[in-house]
Amino acid sequence: MQSVAVLGLGKVGALAAELLSEAGFTVTGYDMNPKLEGVGFATAALDVSDEAALKGALGKADAVLSCLPYFLNSAVARIAHGLGIHYFDLTEDVPTTKEILELAKTSKGLMAPQCGLAPGFVGIVAADLIAQFEDCRSCKLRVGALPQHPTGLMGYSFNWSPEGVVNEYLNDCEVLENGEHKWVSPMEWIEKIVIGGIELEAFTTSGGLGTMCETYLGKVPNIDYKTMRYPGHVDLMNFFFHELLMRERKKEAGEILVNAKPPVQDDVVYIHVAAEGTKDGALGRREFVRALMPLEIAGKHRTAIAWTTASSVVAVIEMVRAGTLPGQGFLKQEDIPLAAFFETKNGARYAG
Repeated sequence: MQSVAVLGLGKVGALAAELLSEAGFTVTGYDMNPKLEGVGFATAALDVSDEAALKGALGKADAVLSCLPYFLNSAVARIAHGLGIHYFDLTEDVPTTKEILELAKTSKGLMAPQCGLAPGFVGIVAADLIAQFEDCRSCKLRVGALPQHPTGLMGYSFNWSPEGVVNEYLNDCEVLENGEHKWVSPMEWIEKIVIGGIELEAFTTSGGLGTMCETYLGKVPNIDYKTMRYPGHVDLMNFFFHELLMRERKKEAGEILVNAKPPVQDDVVYIHVAAEGTKDGALGRREFVRALMPLEIAGKHRTAIAWTTASSVVAVIEMVRAGTLPGQGFLKQEDIPLAAFFETKNGARYAG
């Protein structure tokens, strides 16, 4: 694997393309209207809804990384499958992942969705914590991408795709509870978490577990994923989506929210993954907790959500090239060894 096509050159896609180029890949970045200057990779205009044009672009690559909104990924995955090239994406959408899982059964290349932060990196961490016990009774994954200096009652800014956030807030959530695989409603199971003296609230959202429920059914009785926000956020979002019925107008809901809470440069990504279990007959708890701030990468300020997401997927691509990960079939995030992830150029940013 040498050449990679990156689809979607927003903050995450553009940074991922730069990191891939720095890691020695030959990169072409595609967007409807690419306006990047001074980057170390080629760019080209592409309408991904034009199947013939998309197939032509991907036919020149060994792999494709989709940084597009989740609802465009299925079509990209099908073309990648048909061409026999490797496929990577950042999706949190469960139906999309299930489609890709079916494609992977007959793929010549690797089909690797959910390679971002959550799902993605937190699943790698969770698997590592679970493996430290002889008998693990629970694993809890919590992630929050937030402004460092929140304002207003909502205490939020949309540094991530509005389509993705709305999707996570409204779709049912997979969990393992008392050994049973269940679906629960989003924006519930509210709990308090404190990281570095900052009080947060966590609540159920969709997609963050990736394939973990399938992997650990019958092995770990309790696993769930929650999003973290500043206190009071979830009540306002429930009011917005359910009492005002904005759940029936998803596109307009996303536009309203981004207009009200535009992106900020000074963000923070909170990660809290905890597992409990027994080893040598003793009950214990293992935690991985981080508050990750923006970094300067390639001479530019990068938001925390951009570099964490881009670094995670590029680290995985590095590992596939090195042969550390398989080059065919379906890749589960929980099958990626954390130590090897940290040893990659891009995964090392998480280890610091």
